[in-house]
Order: sequence, then C-alpha cells, then structure tokens
Amino acid sequence: MATNVDADALTAEVLQSFSATPNERTKEILGSLTTHLHAFVRDIAPSIEEWEQAIDFLTRTGKTCTDVRQEFILLSDVLGVSMLVETINGQETPDATDSTVLGPFHMVESPVRALGDDASPESEGPRCVVSGRVVSIDGTPIPNAEIDIWQADTKGFYDVQQPGIQSIGNGRALLRSDSEGRFHFRSVVPMYYPIPTDGPVGELLDATDRHPYRPAHIHFLVTAPGYRELTTHIFIGGSEYIESDAVFAVKESLVKDFTENTDPGEAARYGVQTPFRHGRFDIVLHPGS
Repeated sequence: MATNVDADALTAEVLQSFSATPNERTKEILGSLTTHLHAFVRDIAPSIEEWEQAIDFLTRTGKTCTDVRQEFILLSDVLGVSMLVETINGQETPDATDSTVLGPFHMVESPVRALGDDASPESEGPRCVVSGRVVSIDGTPIPNAEIDIWQADTKGFYDVQQPGIQSIGNGRALLRSDSEGRFHFRSVVPMYYPIPTDGPVGELLDATDRHPYRPAHIHFLVTAPGYRELTTHIFIGGSEYIESDAVFAVKESLVKDFTENTDPGEAARYGVQTPFRHGRFDIVLHPGS
C-alpha cells in the first residue's frame, strides 16, 4: 500500500477498500462515514495531541458505560444525534404520537404492574395519576399493548442512580392496556434533573458552558403486535428547562399539563389522596413493524 499520498488519494484508497463489502447497506454506511470523517479531519486539521485527546475521550466514554449507565447514549443525546435519528425516522409515521429519545436510564427490566398500580411506591412527594388510551392512527383501540414506563423521583433521581436508597424497579412499570386500549397508573410527579456530569459527557458540557438539565418527564416505550414500536415522553407542563432541554428532546405535542384535582370521588377512583395531579396522554401507534 502506498504511503506518500495526498489527502484525496488516501480517502479514495480507503473507500476502494470497502468495494467488495457483501452487504450494500454496510458498504453505503462505511463509505459515507469515511467521506465525512476524512472531510472533518481535513477541515479542522487536528494536531497529533488533539487527535490523541479525542481518542482518549472516546475511550473513557466507553469505560464509563456500565450495566446501569450508557455514556455513549448520553453523548449521542447531548450532541443532538439521538434526537436527529428520532426525527428522521418519525417522518415515516407523521400520524403517530411524536417520538423522542430513549435516554440513558432504560437499563433494567421494569416490574410488571397492574393497571392503577403505583409505579413509585418508595418515593415521597406529590402524587399524580397518568391515564390515557393506546389507539391506532384511525382511532381504533389497541388492547393488550405493552407500556413500559420509567421516571425520576421528586428529587430528580432514577432508581439506578441511588443503590441502597431506591430499590431497582422503583419509578418503573410494565403495564398492559385493557380491552379498550385504556391505561392508568399512579406515581409521584417527577422533578427536572441533571444528566450525569461525572464522566466525559460532563466534561464536554463544562467545556462548552452548557447546563446539564432536563425538564421533568416520564418515559414511555410502547409496543403492540402489528404496530411500530414507539419511544416517547410526556413532559410536565411548566417544568423548569422545558425551553432548554440538555438533550434537545422536547416536542410541543408531548408537553402535558398535570392539573391539580381535588375531587374526593376521583381520588377514590384512582386510589390516591386529594389533592393529586392528573396527566392525560393518549398514545397513537402506526401500523407496521
């Protein structure tokens, strides 16, 4: 292989090395990655020291990942790449509920709970009820849809962030919609919180003078046979940082008011004390796989 080549010739040589790739999609991805990555390097002309720092950053990002923390997802999130991927794929299903990022904390299996159960039985603070329906784009109810939810507590922590304080599974639930596509669960009103900043992603935020906060929200991952999987949130209306989410994931359609309810009959129906806050969220799935 030649060693004294100019930049364009080197890029061409690398692209040629992928010419026999059996899978056409893999060949396309590698070709585009090589082209854009080489163009990026030519554009910024990094010193050897800067490139070594970049490699070190990515190495430490990988080493920060654990069974309950995904630093690469976090990096993708704060660079807006996760949201860009969601947005591109969401263009295929414009009639469905808007999708948004998975986030770095969908790392453990949610406990199976019955409709109406408390998803955050160990958490103290203002209680809420979340209710809605899972329907198809034509309004047809989808029974037995699997609804995986996870959220932070009233202090902004997920269960996996507080071993010994929260049990794994607190703030999580795996539900099934009823015969009419309906669902509801109890929980605490989550608080806004900072994404983890004790790793390489935190260093990036510090270096760019960006805040690490996400507005209060509840994650949903919804699946049903014959329908496309949906990853989404509901954002608590009025939460701090709703206009400046650190991972760029807020969509107006997903911001929901959690209104205060003082009706004793409604409280008894849902198994909570008054006052409580009620968020309503209908989920529309698109047929397909």
